[in-house]
Amino acid sequence: MIGIYFSGTGNTRYCVEKFMQEYDSVAEAFPIEAENAVQKITEHNEIIMGYPVQFSNIPKIVKDFITDNASLWNGKKIFIIATMGLFSGDGAGILARLLTGYGAMITGGLHLQMPDSIGDEKALKRTLSQNRELVCKAEQKITQAVQRLKNGQPPQNGLRCYHHLAGLFGQRLYFYHKTKNYSNKLKIDNNKCIGCGKCVSVCPMQNIALKEKQAVPDNKCTMCYRCISLCPTQAITLLGKRVYEQCYIEKYLEKDI
Repeated sequence: MIGIYFSGTGNTRYCVEKFMQEYDSVAEAFPIEAENAVQKITEHNEIIMGYPVQFSNIPKIVKDFITDNASLWNGKKIFIIATMGLFSGDGAGILARLLTGYGAMITGGLHLQMPDSIGDEKALKRTLSQNRELVCKAEQKITQAVQRLKNGQPPQNGLRCYHHLAGLFGQRLYFYHKTKNYSNKLKIDNNKCIGCGKCVSVCPMQNIALKEKQAVPDNKCTMCYRCISLCPTQAITLLGKRVYEQCYIEKYLEKDI
């Protein structure tokens, strides 16, 4: 068994790695951007796959990874972990339906509420103690899910028909356009940018380049919020006009991972 994930500010990475440690201390987990990700998937039949829900949908980078490697999934047994800031009726179900179409067998689904990662919007912002409590509850839910998976009764969060309806009518019909394509809305304030290049190095889409010691965005942002959360001068925004909080997972842990 292996874990495979896409993670923006670290929530999903942390959850998948925690799940793998609980299930098998020697099992490995990889980001989908890793050079050997496809090879590792080919070598394993059982996969734990995680991603953050965006507007009740799959991040565009994840959807492209699945479809670009369509032949990989036939016959694979996949357990899905979906992390989210608030609510998603069928967060795991969206990916489950896509993978099933390529011949995968979905063994279960797990929804985990984690600290909000949209740093340039006021909505869903919590105190540090509240976010740490969210992480603790997620850890407890992961432990329970691992035991259920080992006992042959894995959780089915987001996989039922009524979950699908809740996700569709609760959010996705209103926000589908947000994740249909990559975003061209990433903005970098030249007055704040110091040309450190950190945003360039963390972008999974190679969507940012340094030009004349200034970071310049392109039009292929997958809305992961890595650059916004790690920019030392808070020069980058996407959905909002200013950064309210830089939301990387390490700040919500009692101890760094």
